[in-house]
Amino acid sequence: MTKKLAQWVVRTPEAWWVRKEWSSRLTKKLETQAKAIEIARQIAINQGAELIIQWRDRKIRERDSHGNDSYPPKG
Repeated sequence: MTKKLAQWVVRTPEAWWVRKEWSSRLTKKLETQAKAIEIARQIAINQGAELIIQWRDRKIRERDSHGNDSYPPKG
């Protein structure tokens, strides 16, 4: 089984973007972080992947997994 690539919500000086993990290509440009989160979450759900949201300073704000998580969590 291959690991699903996460969907990231990132900020550039111009806008908020949705970007697939490890891709330099930005997928979708949005005017608000809320709209970018909505789009990225739907993609992550459809792909069974993780959603990672960054603050403007690029620190991770939130993570939300939509894949097959182990329960109880490891660690």
